[in-house]
Amino acid sequence: MTEKQTLRKTIGGGEHTSSTAVVRRLWPYVRPLMSIVLLGLVAMGFVAASEAGIPMLLKPLLDHGFGTNGSEKAKWVVPVAVIGLALVRGSAQYASGYLLSYVSNKILLQLRLKMFDRMLHAGAGFFQRETASTVINAIVFEVNQVLQILSGVVVTLVRDSLTVVFLLGYLFILNWRLTLIVALILPAIGWLVSKINRRLRRLNREHQMLTNDLSYIVEETVGGYKVVKVHNGESYETGRFTEMSNRLRGYSMRMQVSGGLAQPLTQFLASIALAIVITIAVLQSASDQTTVGGFVAFVTSMLLVISPLKHLIDVNQPLQRGVTAAELIFGLIDEPPEHAGGGRRLERAQGSVEFRDVSFNYGSRERITLDRVSFKIAPGEMVALAGPSGSGKTTLANLLPRFFDPAEGEVLVDGVPLPELAVHDLRAQIAMVSQDVVLFNDTIAANVAYGTIPDREKVLAALAAANLADVVASLPQGIDTLVGGNGMRLSGGQRQRLAIARAIYKDAPILVLDEATSALDSESERHVQSALETLMKGRTTLVIAHRLSTIERADRIVVLDGGKIIEQGSHAELLQLGGLYAHLHRIQYQQQAA
Repeated sequence: MTEKQTLRKTIGGGEHTSSTAVVRRLWPYVRPLMSIVLLGLVAMGFVAASEAGIPMLLKPLLDHGFGTNGSEKAKWVVPVAVIGLALVRGSAQYASGYLLSYVSNKILLQLRLKMFDRMLHAGAGFFQRETASTVINAIVFEVNQVLQILSGVVVTLVRDSLTVVFLLGYLFILNWRLTLIVALILPAIGWLVSKINRRLRRLNREHQMLTNDLSYIVEETVGGYKVVKVHNGESYETGRFTEMSNRLRGYSMRMQVSGGLAQPLTQFLASIALAIVITIAVLQSASDQTTVGGFVAFVTSMLLVISPLKHLIDVNQPLQRGVTAAELIFGLIDEPPEHAGGGRRLERAQGSVEFRDVSFNYGSRERITLDRVSFKIAPGEMVALAGPSGSGKTTLANLLPRFFDPAEGEVLVDGVPLPELAVHDLRAQIAMVSQDVVLFNDTIAANVAYGTIPDREKVLAALAAANLADVVASLPQGIDTLVGGNGMRLSGGQRQRLAIARAIYKDAPILVLDEATSALDSESERHVQSALETLMKGRTTLVIAHRLSTIERADRIVVLDGGKIIEQGSHAELLQLGGLYAHLHRIQYQQQAA
């Protein structure tokens, strides 16, 4: 199972999901709405019964309404009955459509909310494993395929199945011998459909996987448009997109070939049955076993049966598409949520942090990211993590808010192991500023006070502390200005300072700064460093920085290499030691001097 296919979990216990398994999974959502569903089904029953009413009215009209000896009653009652039948049919059709649309849209809403909630509460590993396009497809687009099952496919299955039953019942009453001929054709059609079903299900599953891959190419190209343009990668990206689009087109045509065979083959079998019926009816009329009205009513009913049968055959393709979509949807719903933590509450931490014999790996035993790392951070102490890229600095910081749990050892806050704390209480104690700034397409105030209702005075104070007050004041709408997708309307330095303002606003006792000043120019960095120094007073701070000049004032510097602590101490102590930190510092100093 590849990374992009992991959402496609089985929902029926087997490798291939059946429509029965989908119905079983949907049942908890349908059950509270069963009264409305039943009303809709009753209305569909009236629609189906009205189909049989047309040939039933034709028989007396043809047998008794024509000619000089025709019945006066038949001449007037039958047209009035046709109008009444049309009114009943139209009203029932509207009622069934409205009621079942209400049910399907209600279930659609529940499924979409359930998926979004499960995505929000999934562990960090889920977001590393799944692409954004796959998740977007599941929540926004694929759920509409299930809506199609509920509103379109189910309606067709129920209404047209009832229509076939009513018409076959009337056919049997009219002429049971001719009806047997029609009935013999149905098993042949059923066998044909089952053969086509298997192939369509496989093609739909592969088609959906390719659709996700195509979405991912678009997502990558949009996200990396600067790299594409600078490297003149338009032709390369066009080639990738064209190749995947052609593969998708090939699967679509194969699906059309397989699905399109059902209808002409069904019509051919129905034509054979019709030819046989006409032959036998002519022979029966010679011996007065049938009347003109009876024959016309029978043929009309038989022709009316063909249309709902075709609908039942045609429903196969969207049904298989919906089953494939359901695999993706319930795969996301079945994604295990991250651990909620223990029941121990934590109102406000004092700020002591300890990493005790912590080891971690990203699923590979051969490559250990952290190897028995141990150190303590006292309340209010600023500890910096230094070391070459890939030494485990960011991984160590990600263990503190429990984005991941260590493979061995434990992390403690105020002497309490993290699994014993409620995860929401734990994260309420931590503010993070990363080198990869994430801003939401909302106002500046909403971004600063993210997750809470903005306190305007507190927002303005946080912006001032982050050296961003003058910039915001110059904007036409001030703190109510929309920042655009991921802050695209702000410069890189402004986005970084807005993220720092968010951390200041949260006023958490523990700060994690991962390259928090990496996107700032020298002037902005000087102001922000001053704000951060004020903010860090009395707070525990864990700083990760590649630019060693930003961590020289740390109380202690922990140097990592290959997932192990190889030295620690103050800036002056580590320079005097002459180890890895001194080597890294010397290289950076030479680069800056050059």
